[in-house]
Amino acid sequence: MTTRLFGPASFYGEAFKIALPVMAQAFVQSMVSLIDNFMVAGLGDGAMAAVNVSNQINFVFIVLINTVCQAGGIYMAQYNGAGDRAGMRDALRFKLFFLVIVAAVHFTVCQTIPGNMIALLTIGNAARDEIIALGGEYIRVCSWSLLPMAVSFGIGTSFREIGRPSVPLAISAVATAVNTCGNFILIYGNFGAPALGTAGAAYATNIARTVEALVFIGYAAASKPPFFMPLKTLWKINWPLVRTILVKSGMIFVSEGNWVLSETVMVALYNGRGGAETVAGMAAGWTLANIFFMVFQGVWTASTVIVGSTLGANKLDEARRKGRWIQSGSVVLGTIVAAAGIGMSALIIPLAFAKLSAEARTICFHLIMVILAYIPLWALINAYIAITRAGGDTITGMAADVLVNTLLFLPAMFIFALLTAFSPVQMYALAKLSDIPKTLIARRFYRKERWVKNLTV
Repeated sequence: MTTRLFGPASFYGEAFKIALPVMAQAFVQSMVSLIDNFMVAGLGDGAMAAVNVSNQINFVFIVLINTVCQAGGIYMAQYNGAGDRAGMRDALRFKLFFLVIVAAVHFTVCQTIPGNMIALLTIGNAARDEIIALGGEYIRVCSWSLLPMAVSFGIGTSFREIGRPSVPLAISAVATAVNTCGNFILIYGNFGAPALGTAGAAYATNIARTVEALVFIGYAAASKPPFFMPLKTLWKINWPLVRTILVKSGMIFVSEGNWVLSETVMVALYNGRGGAETVAGMAAGWTLANIFFMVFQGVWTASTVIVGSTLGANKLDEARRKGRWIQSGSVVLGTIVAAAGIGMSALIIPLAFAKLSAEARTICFHLIMVILAYIPLWALINAYIAITRAGGDTITGMAADVLVNTLLFLPAMFIFALLTAFSPVQMYALAKLSDIPKTLIARRFYRKERWVKNLTV
């Protein structure tokens, strides 16, 4: 079937109604994270490095809970398209059951061996002892936010998947405002509070995440969305559906696990170059990059909702057309965001990270320029994988991620780290050329159309 490259304006209007609130939520959260880093940066390169290495460990948790939500979200979106409320409630039960398990495991690890994990990510760094001491305190306190964060993810992604992304946007705005105020008060001891430094940032996170979870629960109970269920029925889990989701999504867990492992090894390798200024500069770059990564969340959610609900309604040809239009629109959107990001970065870095060392700011700027150059390509990769997963095809993402990360990206990073004097930014820029073959692999699997199926019948 021949499909034109771009869809009508009405289609992109529909897509933007879904994507823009998600992107706005990501933007708000990223700006608050930037403000958090601005506040922590005032404590010096060592504190900035400690908090961000700790957050790299929490990044593993975030990827895991996001993967659980993706797995359940495939069915949430399709059941929504089919108008099956019972199926939607079963999909939410799946999410919450596994989210609580993941949160409990990660909490235990953070409470018992935080120093060991931070040490693995800072081998060879000149400021390793300082980073371990500050980071260990931060992550122990911050780990109390994991359970409320998991609950918020489960409910918030469900609102997105039924086409109501403005709900998590509004609630996230409340939580981020609480977090920012908490940081202002607790890091430096404003309004008579004790000056807790990096631990203050962790306490502020705990308060904000708890407020966020309570508001999500309260709003769901008051508005009663299609997936809402009384608390006493929460544990009436549909085990046959759980098995089906796990079988279908097993490759998602493999893919995302491989990706987060690759990213963590990458961080450990480039953290070994230099001292606290390297860790702080790279961390500052990733914090700023998260503002531009909002495009990926918009593409992902729009793909899941639009394609998933269309497939669930058994409109297979229409889903094919919409998938093609999403791909083209994603590249254009990624290009616009990347172009805008160049000017934004030149303005933000000197202001937000003024208290970091000059070396750290230089590293931050160079990393951002590399990331912006890759964003259009990454937007296309996200579109391919999101569309195929919306139809239950999880092999596309696994093939693209696992093959490329294992055979190209990680070997390149080890070679650059062990055999060259490349800077961390140079290492990353060259190794990420592996995303070109990743795109070609994803495109090949997409065109096989294993994803064009209705999972609700």
